[in-house]
Order: sequence, then C-alpha cells, then structure tokens
Amino acid sequence: MANTSVIKLFAASWVKTLLAGAAILSATACTNVYYNAMERLGYEKRDILVTRVERSRDAQSDAQETFRNALERYQSVIDTPDTDLRARYEEVLAAYDDSEDAAANVRRRINDVEDVAGDLFDEWEDELDRYTNQDLRASSERQLGQTREQYQRLISQMRQTEERMEPVLRAFEDQMLYLRHNLNAQAIGALEGELARIRSDVNTLIDNMEASIRESEAFIQRLRNNS
Repeated sequence: MANTSVIKLFAASWVKTLLAGAAILSATACTNVYYNAMERLGYEKRDILVTRVERSRDAQSDAQETFRNALERYQSVIDTPDTDLRARYEEVLAAYDDSEDAAANVRRRINDVEDVAGDLFDEWEDELDRYTNQDLRASSERQLGQTREQYQRLISQMRQTEERMEPVLRAFEDQMLYLRHNLNAQAIGALEGELARIRSDVNTLIDNMEASIRESEAFIQRLRNNS
C-alpha cells in the first residue's frame, strides 16, 4: 500500500514536471513564431524592443496623469463636505480603480521590454562567434556591452518606478476601504490626515517616472543610432 502511494506521488510529480516543461516549450515556440513572422515583415528584435520601450514610456506617461488625477479626486472628496457621502465614496473608488489599471499596464509594458531585451542580447552574443573579421567582431562586442549597460540602467529605473507605485496604490486602497465601511463625516476627517503623505508619495512616483521616461528616450536613441 505504501509502495502504491509512493508510485502515485512520483507519477503526479512527473506529470507536473512534464506539463511545466510543455508550457515552457509552448511559450518558447510561440515567441519564436512571433519573431519569425515579424522578421518576414522587416522587423528585427531591435525594432521590436524600440517599440516596446516606446509603449512602456507612454504607459508611464499616462500613469503620471492618472495618479495626478486620482490625487486631485481624493483632495476634492475631502474639500467638499456638503457632497453626498455615497457619491464621495464612488469618486474614491473610481480613482483607485483607474490607478490600479494604469499600474497594471505599466507592469505589463515593463515585462514586455524585459522579455524581448533578453532575447535580443542572447542573439547578439551568440552571433559574435559567427564573425570571421575580428575587427568587426570587436566593434560589435563593444556595442553590445554599451547597449546592455544602458539597458540595465533603463530596466533598473523602470523597476524602481514599478516598486514606487505600490505604496501609492496601497494608500489609495486604504482610503477606499475605509470609506466603504465608514460612510460618515468623521471618516472624511480621518482621511484628511493621510493626504499629505499620499501627496508626497505621488510626487515621488511622478518624479521617478520622469527619470524612467528620460532613460527610455536615451535608450531608444541609442538603438536607432546603431541600427
């Protein structure tokens, strides 16, 4: 009986491993099909990376406006005591939902950048061994090192932006949850004390996004100059 249990556990573990491997192979195959299709249309991984960095930059720019707008909406809820409490809660909820959506889009765009960048650098490094002209190989290797170094600054800045979104989102969520269960004037007063901290976090986040957008522009320019 014990042996049967061991066999079943081993079989279940083997099936999970097999399924995980199949999922990885499937994802890799899909990615390769995508790259091959784009190459037939004249778009190399470098071009795809430029497009994805641009989309990430635009997502962060949109998120800046969303977070600014959310902060203004929170401020207006506190500054308009005569407004219906239910209406004020709905305003806070909408601000929180919009911020969550913007943050999710930023995260998705950053992940997209990281995926194609890894594939581009792997391909670039592998192709160094195909050179017969050592001067050209050395030049390409230098460009690879410089581009990878600049990319590391970019992705580090992007991930820092991603991290800085979290405390803002959590603060917005706290405000929304508190109002949901405390729809009274005293609750509005309690939220007012948190507004200064939230404003500081939002301003820090926006500054960080500005830095990330500048890094994105510089990286896009490098890729275009080297194309």
